[in-house]
Amino acid sequence: MYHRFNEDKYPSTNIKMEIFKKQIDIIKKNNYEFYSPKEFDFEFDKPKLDKKILISIDDAFSSFYENAWPYLKENKIPFILFVSTEPIGKYGYMTWNQIKEIEKEDFAFIGNHSHSHDYLVNYNFEKFKKDIDQSIKIFEKKIGYNPLFFSYPFGEYSLEQKNYISHKFQYAFGQHSGVIDFNKDRFELPRFPINEKYGDLKRFESLVKLLPLQYKKIEPEDKLITRTNNPPKMYVEFFNEQENLNRINCFSNEGNKWDNSEIKLKNKKLIIKFREKFLFRRGRINCSLNDTNGWRWFGIQFVIKEN
Repeated sequence: MYHRFNEDKYPSTNIKMEIFKKQIDIIKKNNYEFYSPKEFDFEFDKPKLDKKILISIDDAFSSFYENAWPYLKENKIPFILFVSTEPIGKYGYMTWNQIKEIEKEDFAFIGNHSHSHDYLVNYNFEKFKKDIDQSIKIFEKKIGYNPLFFSYPFGEYSLEQKNYISHKFQYAFGQHSGVIDFNKDRFELPRFPINEKYGDLKRFESLVKLLPLQYKKIEPEDKLITRTNNPPKMYVEFFNEQENLNRINCFSNEGNKWDNSEIKLKNKKLIIKFREKFLFRRGRINCSLNDTNGWRWFGIQFVIKEN
């Protein structure tokens, strides 16, 4: 997941084009193909034997159009561009004509990123629906259809909001880290955020080599955490045929400090006991497993609501 390109004032969301090109070279060096979003509808429920890389870009900043788009177009690299409809045409953002120019290419896909790009998890449900429905109407007017793909602003959503999105879209992406496999919830698809801080080439190469850590079920299903369930009671249920689960290690930012989490594995179920409450706006937990054929990984993002 990318945002800005060659906008040095925003290191938390920016990537330098020279680094981005080197990251693409790493993907090619490892002989990974790029995953075309058009394959989702045909292949999502089928097991994959080969790894492919999907590139996504959030927010439709003008720096993407000016810097990354010419490179992606020249090399015909597939991607999804997630667009929030309200800021389009304003300073620093692409125009609808630019979006339509990109959308014409068969390797480029447009995704819905809400209307306002606000902290939608703070909205009451009616206001949330109004925001999403407004974005859908604008997409239908501007490009003739509502996209198949949605990405949650800031990766934040409640179960109620996710359920509504599932009736309006075919797939939805968060901002929790992980590798997509056919067992993942198609409305909670993970992505690795890439920026200046977390985009160095050594880390990037390790990320593209990660394997999915598959699971059958995660509780709590609702990723919205309030005062009454902070910290949440969490467990992960795995499949009977999965091996080496005793090698799992999890770490989280509970108490606003990253550290190992207390875990207990029993009958293919991993119980996670958090040390403290989550204090930051977004609570995260990442789990990894050093398997026989490589490192496996999944991440979960909670949204902490104080009121």
